[in-house]
Amino acid sequence: MQFFDRAEAGGQLADRMQNESLVDPVVLGLPRGGVPVAFEVATRLGAPLDVFVARKIGVPSQPELGMGAVAEGGTVVLTQHLITALGISEERLRELTARAHEELERRVRHYRGDRQLLPLEGRDVVLIDDGLATGVTAEASLRALLELRPRRLVLAVPVCSQESASRLGELAEVVCLVTSSHFGAVGVWYDVFDQTADDTVLALLDRARSVGPPKGR
Repeated sequence: MQFFDRAEAGGQLADRMQNESLVDPVVLGLPRGGVPVAFEVATRLGAPLDVFVARKIGVPSQPELGMGAVAEGGTVVLTQHLITALGISEERLRELTARAHEELERRVRHYRGDRQLLPLEGRDVVLIDDGLATGVTAEASLRALLELRPRRLVLAVPVCSQESASRLGELAEVVCLVTSSHFGAVGVWYDVFDQTADDTVLALLDRARSVGPPKGR
């Protein structure tokens, strides 16, 4: 299966999520690329949409390769075997983690402003990204969200690597439309995979708030 863009992937994922018996759901998109997917799901479910921010800790020579991640609430996940193999010192790791925390806090302020994260305790929480490769940012997010005591926690993505889906299935229910043991990069599963701009994230969040929940909810 190949998706045209994130909106189409979100529409197909929304079709799948309508089969779930969700109770008082909240949809959270991992910015930036997860938000266009999450918007389609939240709209179809009539659920509120918010962001949940996580930040990759990139390898210094390959910033796109994550050796860990930080998430809202201070959760840190590290891929220790990769850190050891690359010979990253503890001092360097602390420096890179601190930078990731600073960027995370900046993004939370940018996307959410003075608003607090929607209340999640006792609700069904659906965390969405545009794809799951190593899954390190999703893992940090799931661990952070579990601390907020949702009734049910679901990680929903259009496409994912088999290994990551299996690993993260120990933390949450995983819903994935396409699972592959030879995954590669997320972008190869999309015809259009442009970088999602901050303005797009903010516009989608505004649209979701302006629609509000359906009558009777």
